[in-house]
Amino acid sequence: MELPASLRSAERRPPPAKAPPPEQTSNELAEERTTLAVDRTLMAADRSLMAWIRTALSMISFGFTIYKLLQGLAASGNALANAGSPRTMGLFLTGMGTLAMVFGTVEYWYRLDDLRQHRQLSLVRPSLIIAVLMSLIGLFMFVAIIFRVL
Repeated sequence: MELPASLRSAERRPPPAKAPPPEQTSNELAEERTTLAVDRTLMAADRSLMAWIRTALSMISFGFTIYKLLQGLAASGNALANAGSPRTMGLFLTGMGTLAMVFGTVEYWYRLDDLRQHRQLSLVRPSLIIAVLMSLIGLFMFVAIIFRVL
């Protein structure tokens, strides 16, 4: 079976040549790699801040829970070894959690400041907003335990 001439000629033609990709200069390649490195460092800083937030949040919530639990035991008439122990334990854990949150936020702020030298970054970052809010909540809990508001 013989193919028509139009198909035979199309069969013999080589595929159209693709244009080679434009060559990038070493400066362009270095700039692209630097941008990617800044992105990776920024994501690592976000992950570190979120780890600070998790740790601080668990300390704050555990401190407040211990405070309320021991306060409830003392109110129910059960004698505690030290009447100030619920308050002291709650203050200690809540204060440590709040300090951890502040330290993590400050560390993150300095990292962002370093990265802003390489690329323009917005300071309105979700992890930074959460860290500041959690710092304020921790401070509120600490003050509430001191003045026995809650």
